[in-house]
Amino acid sequence: MVETITAETLRDMIDADEEFVLFDTRSPDSFEDWHIAGARNVEYSGDNDELVGEFDGNDLDADDTVVTICATGASANSFAAYLESNGYVDEVKTVEDGMEAWSMVYDVVPIATETDDLVVVQLQRRSKGCLGYLVGSKRAGEAALIDVTRATDVFLEAARERGLKVTHVLDTHIHADHISRGRQLADRLGVPYHLGAPAESRDPQFEFDPIEPNDTVELGDVEIKAVHTPGHTTGMTSYLVDNEALLTGDTLFVESIGRTELQFADKDARDGARVQYETLHKTIMTEPNDVKILPGHFSVTNDGEYIDVTPGQPMVSTVGYLWENNEIIRMAEDDFVEHMFENLPSKPPNYEQVIATNAGEYEPADEDEETELELGPNRCAATSDSAVADD
Repeated sequence: MVETITAETLRDMIDADEEFVLFDTRSPDSFEDWHIAGARNVEYSGDNDELVGEFDGNDLDADDTVVTICATGASANSFAAYLESNGYVDEVKTVEDGMEAWSMVYDVVPIATETDDLVVVQLQRRSKGCLGYLVGSKRAGEAALIDVTRATDVFLEAARERGLKVTHVLDTHIHADHISRGRQLADRLGVPYHLGAPAESRDPQFEFDPIEPNDTVELGDVEIKAVHTPGHTTGMTSYLVDNEALLTGDTLFVESIGRTELQFADKDARDGARVQYETLHKTIMTEPNDVKILPGHFSVTNDGEYIDVTPGQPMVSTVGYLWENNEIIRMAEDDFVEHMFENLPSKPPNYEQVIATNAGEYEPADEDEETELELGPNRCAATSDSAVADD
């Protein structure tokens, strides 16, 4: 009998390094665009209960553990039943709601801090490479949520588990790769929703509580200071937490830097890269070497491989380490600008529609459309490979 498992159970099987065969029954094009590492593609029709592509199950043993996955669960369940009924294996597991569910799997990871009062939690969306944060004060019992995605329950549960009341919601910028739920959650909770004041240059079609550069949001004795870090976008704002950690959004990652041409285009593109260079050299890299860098993304390939990070582990670096080891940051300005346009990855899927949604210019018809807009990994880094050399 086919057993249905959750996407979180699949995550746990992967993390435990269990031995199993994973079949993805979507079309070859969909599979090529984005799949879980190690998956095999066998196209199967859930509507007609038949193979579309070729399948050779001779390498399967009856006692093998087999898991099937598709876009939403239908064809994978049918293929699982096909495997059982034809005697390929005794038992098959299929992932409920398929890759749509996989796209919403999160790891909730505490970040070590220097004081007992400060709480920092990193919320990792492992399929897309999106990172959000909870920043809080234990003594005040207050928290801010930064770069909240559609999985608002994950963010709220992180606060509840730590006995913290959410008093502020912030975004680092108007995102291009995923749909923000920051302002909607702030409205629901009746708390301020903040963007850096420079985000007004993007002409958002909604009201927000702007934070001017160097102004702070206070959670008891914990301070979150706005640091204007343009380049990825004109309105990009990083948040310096208690002079200990810098939440860099899409400006600086642990393995790369943020691309600039999603907002800047044509003749302005190189100007955007120069702005990014100045931000890195005159703002971020002037912080003390031990300041933690907590980025807004990590890199996931179309093949589901992770670049220089491990999901479920803290994704953090320091100013000093990245200054010494990030090869792009160490370039001269002109070389940096040219490098930004030599080997850029493809743009995030549907990025223009996602930007319009986050700017309040477009409203998706329903949750299905939102899911479709977000499918696939983020592509916000300026490189497809790591730019950070080993020590």
